[in-house]
Amino acid sequence: MRGMDMPTAVRYLSESDAGLQVLGAAYIQHQCYHSNDAKNQVRALHGVLALVELFGSDNQEVQRYATGAVRNLIYENADNKAALIDAGGVLSLVNMLSKPDEELQKTITGVLWNLSSRDNLKEKLSKEALSELTEKVLVPLCSRLPLSPSERDVFYNTSGCLRNLSSVNERTRQKMRDMRGLVDSLVSYIQQEDRADDKGLENSLCVMRNLSYQLYTELPPSVRLRLEGPSRASASRESEAIGCFTMYNKKNNERNQNMFILSEVSRQPNGAEWLWHPNMVALYKLVLQNSDCSSTSREAAVGALQNITAGEGRWAAVLSGVVLEQERMLPILLDLLDTNSASELRPLTGLLRNLARHSTNKDHIAKNMVNILVTKLPSDGLQKTPCSEVVVNICGALNHLVTCSSLAARDVSYFNGLPKLIGIKTSHDNSSGGLKAARAASTVLCNMFQYSKLHRDYKLKGFARRDFTDPTI
Repeated sequence: MRGMDMPTAVRYLSESDAGLQVLGAAYIQHQCYHSNDAKNQVRALHGVLALVELFGSDNQEVQRYATGAVRNLIYENADNKAALIDAGGVLSLVNMLSKPDEELQKTITGVLWNLSSRDNLKEKLSKEALSELTEKVLVPLCSRLPLSPSERDVFYNTSGCLRNLSSVNERTRQKMRDMRGLVDSLVSYIQQEDRADDKGLENSLCVMRNLSYQLYTELPPSVRLRLEGPSRASASRESEAIGCFTMYNKKNNERNQNMFILSEVSRQPNGAEWLWHPNMVALYKLVLQNSDCSSTSREAAVGALQNITAGEGRWAAVLSGVVLEQERMLPILLDLLDTNSASELRPLTGLLRNLARHSTNKDHIAKNMVNILVTKLPSDGLQKTPCSEVVVNICGALNHLVTCSSLAARDVSYFNGLPKLIGIKTSHDNSSGGLKAARAASTVLCNMFQYSKLHRDYKLKGFARRDFTDPTI
């Protein structure tokens, strides 16, 4: 390639000689590895279209160098990404996925992953690449686990692309849930992966979290009916809270009811059923117990648990019971609060808020949770850490507890939560987050004041009725 220039390299792409095609593509790949000017020059010379046309070559070496050149061309270059799309590059790449060439698959999936990082391209990739990426790469790879190092790279790229696509919108999430073999393959990979730092594991957990987002509102009506049950309203009038899974409940009728609820899902989940199946809770627990897992993996596992326990529905309550009673995960979750990372604290405190809502034994939860939650609260609403969303979640969890448990209200006071809640309520900026946190703290205080037997304790600590009441609540 010594003495070559870019116009010559682009011209070689259109020659009939495969050796010249390889030479031109190799030069472009090399130059574009470190030069954004070279990337722009290739596009100006119409080299992107010429490279795409080489994707259909019968020569494996030509395909490898052409895809390698495109990989470097589009890296951190939005205009070249658009040019590749306009040249029909996605369909051409997808058509090559079935070729038994791991090196080629690695490059193609890397290009697709890179493209999927652009929000305005995710919809197109969902339409043109998702099905083939699942059928031709993901499912075959996960049918022969464990993978070789080269296969791991292909899975890493593929799962990275799926991770990006799963975050685009409801329509794509639903398409991915319904895609034959997609969820099963990801679960298989999570189950067998013993390397906690594996990036493919991280991507898989992120996809599972994203696909469980707004799960219960996006499920087909028939599935939703099976999980929520036709008699939920009448049953809830007769018992305190449907769906608390516990093998230790002394009331036989409640135990039988819970066993019936759990029998409504198949013992061996299939496809999207994994997303809301109790077995996934145990799998997420294993991830959280592994101290070597990345913070992103922990965040994804906690986020998935937050999603499947969210809302007022019966199944959210069932899975909350699985977390608390069957898997006994509360100590693990509370230990994870020992961080200042907002990205980890947001889903974690959201999950604890869900568990506090659905718990049928608020006194027991309060005994374990209140002290740690109060410790995480800032001294007032002007503090920047933790962020306002975390403060709102903590106040929400405390409110679910104090509404039903005088013990929870007593512990909030005992562990010096009152000055913090009053500080958040009265001293804050006028940002949306600050106002939300102030309202959340006010609600907790109002509900704490309902217990007249605690008024004396409040007074001894120097607090009066005006500190608890809020005319806007």
